[in-house]
Amino acid sequence: MTKSSRGTWKRASETLAALGLLAGVALGQSTPAQVVDGLASQVIGVLKDAALDSDQKRTRIEAIAYEAIDFQTLSKLVVARNWAKFSPAQRQEFEQEFKRHLSVTYGRNVDSYKNEKVQILGERPEARGDITVQSKLVRGGGSEDVLVDYRLRQRDGQWKIIDVIVEGVSLVSNFRSQFQDIVAQGGPDRLLTLLREKNASGESLAPPPPV
Repeated sequence: MTKSSRGTWKRASETLAALGLLAGVALGQSTPAQVVDGLASQVIGVLKDAALDSDQKRTRIEAIAYEAIDFQTLSKLVVARNWAKFSPAQRQEFEQEFKRHLSVTYGRNVDSYKNEKVQILGERPEARGDITVQSKLVRGGGSEDVLVDYRLRQRDGQWKIIDVIVEGVSLVSNFRSQFQDIVAQGGPDRLLTLLREKNASGESLAPPPPV
């Protein structure tokens, strides 16, 4: 992740993580915009629940995210051309460890919520039938607001999130750059080892969002 990329993600980190950075509601025949709008409703409801402590909020938001993300597609996207180097068992382990790693990286800021809201701005068609939902994280207006795009792809009749782009900076692209370097140096085993170690210690391979 470049210095400029880190700065872009830091602008949004306190609330993006808490709002379920990669979450949504992929039910029935919902449109992509409805999926992302459902994200805001569900996750903000959790964040506002005074009866829940931080760990309980984190667990509930994590469950929303796990239901909404297409982790199989996401794993292929972040590993990119190196996916062919992974055995079936390594692919399965990577998917699970990367899922955990996103929780480690973005799940620690549930206490940073300060009544921010998500405003849906529109939809944009992409290649492969994907749809990008354009939204804005409203944090007081002007330069405080953050533009967040969610890219969704249909799978088994449901729209699932496969990337999040914050002020033009793609989460998939940032992780892909790091993972390519690691695989080039030590192969799939090296990447899996690093993910296991970071997940066990609660650290991130990416620069963590500030608290």
